[in-house]
Amino acid sequence: MHARLLSDSQQLDILRKARSYIKQEKFDDVVSLCEELIDLALRGLSYYHTYDRLFLGISVAVGFVGWTSYASLLIIKSHSDIPRGTRREGKKPHHLLPCSFIVAGVLVACFLMIQACPWTYYVYCLLPVPIWYAVLKEREVIQALVESLLAFPLSRFVAYLLVFTLGIEVLVLSFFYRYMLTAGLIVFAGWPFLTQLWTRAKITCLSWAFFSLLLAVFPLMPVVGRKPDLSLVMGAGLLVLLLSLAVLATLVKRKLNLVKDELLVLLLQVLSTVLSMYVVYSTHHSLLKKEGLPLLNQIVSWATLASSLVVPLLSPTALWQRLTSILLSLMSTYLLLSTGYEALFPLVLSCLMFVWIHVEQETLQQSGVSCKQKLASIQFTYNTDITQFRQLCLDDIRRAFFLVFFLLTAFFGTGNIASINSFDLASVYCFLTVFSPFMMGALMMWKILIPFVLVMCAFEAVQITTQLSSKGLFLVVLVISDIMALHFFFLVKDSGSWLDIGTSISHYVIVMSMTIFLVFLNGLAQLLTTKKLQLCGKPKSHLM
Repeated sequence: MHARLLSDSQQLDILRKARSYIKQEKFDDVVSLCEELIDLALRGLSYYHTYDRLFLGISVAVGFVGWTSYASLLIIKSHSDIPRGTRREGKKPHHLLPCSFIVAGVLVACFLMIQACPWTYYVYCLLPVPIWYAVLKEREVIQALVESLLAFPLSRFVAYLLVFTLGIEVLVLSFFYRYMLTAGLIVFAGWPFLTQLWTRAKITCLSWAFFSLLLAVFPLMPVVGRKPDLSLVMGAGLLVLLLSLAVLATLVKRKLNLVKDELLVLLLQVLSTVLSMYVVYSTHHSLLKKEGLPLLNQIVSWATLASSLVVPLLSPTALWQRLTSILLSLMSTYLLLSTGYEALFPLVLSCLMFVWIHVEQETLQQSGVSCKQKLASIQFTYNTDITQFRQLCLDDIRRAFFLVFFLLTAFFGTGNIASINSFDLASVYCFLTVFSPFMMGALMMWKILIPFVLVMCAFEAVQITTQLSSKGLFLVVLVISDIMALHFFFLVKDSGSWLDIGTSISHYVIVMSMTIFLVFLNGLAQLLTTKKLQLCGKPKSHLM
């Protein structure tokens, strides 16, 4: 494994030349010889650090491909209609298959033992063996998949594969270039007009295009934290108030006998928004006058933050009312943490999410799947009955891709990884002005999480309206994230500046942890959408 770049005779020859040049006082030749030795030394160091890279890289790539293949087969086997004949329990794999993989594992272990490799090499090289055994064990599912693909029109298959590949590349490039999110949102805006959705729901399609194009502006804006603009924060607050009034008018129109508790919750959220606007304005002018953060403003800010996750649980679990309640509560906190145009971002993102729910229901009806309820009558309930879920179809891959894209938009829409590490301290001045890195970091992390929560709550509604299984969805997202992770694995750098090296590793870690992060967000979204708190100990029937 350890090769030498120079033989003993070559080393002696270089030393003789150096001694000769020094005696003849040919210092220029000595300098050039030293530069040659330095170059050889650097090449030697690089070689000794990377001579196993190709071998280990192939092992990791084979494991990634195997795991992605297994997840895809699991989706096809458990959540699709393709392998109808493979659902029977039975047929064990031929004994030659496990024996072959046992022999392969023993050969790999012997090879690593002869090379005296560290124990981590055994993990990298032996892990693909059981993974690929699990893949090839599902040969009946593979056979059914191949038969289904052969019956599928070739032109459509190539078109779908090309679109999927381009979508993955856009997701990968968005980590480096934020404007790729703008390009993706522009494509999203034109997507309904290329389908039959335009003939069924013109207003929904126009709303989708409008909010997609409006959201596409944010990735083109400079990273937040440059120049505070209080007018934009106040404008976002006024839009939230207008939304609150629109919701109130809708509730009064639909329910002549509006329940007192529903009205109380809505008025509390309106008051919270007004107080947030006042605190932002008052704190800004107080700091300009060098008077510090007023104590009352600080108390109101922390009270708003504490209530932002509790007040939505007091609202009805009707789909639109609960989603609107979540938006109003989280926007109050987001306004307190905003200094400029980013205050408008979650509002525009939420409007697009609301339209997305309508779009997906229209798309589902167009595909021939009957929707049991209208959106206005759907209730958020924690459903574990698997008979209520349908099998996955090609459109669900698009829905999973939309989820990943919107999550990346929520993350990079108003900044990037660098802006998280070096945020503007003015963002937390409504809460504290004394430097406290842990508290300030926690506040900024919650600000970053708010758009994620809004996206996941909206997708919770999409899952309910389309009878989509969350388990099947997470498997599709797992496949997408694994393909992206394999892409980023080959982009990891070990040379260059520390920023380049750290950024490449951060991208890889973010994508690898995406599925775990989604599980956490899904749990939080289910808590916010399905749980219901009661006021004054009244029974549930009085609140609904």
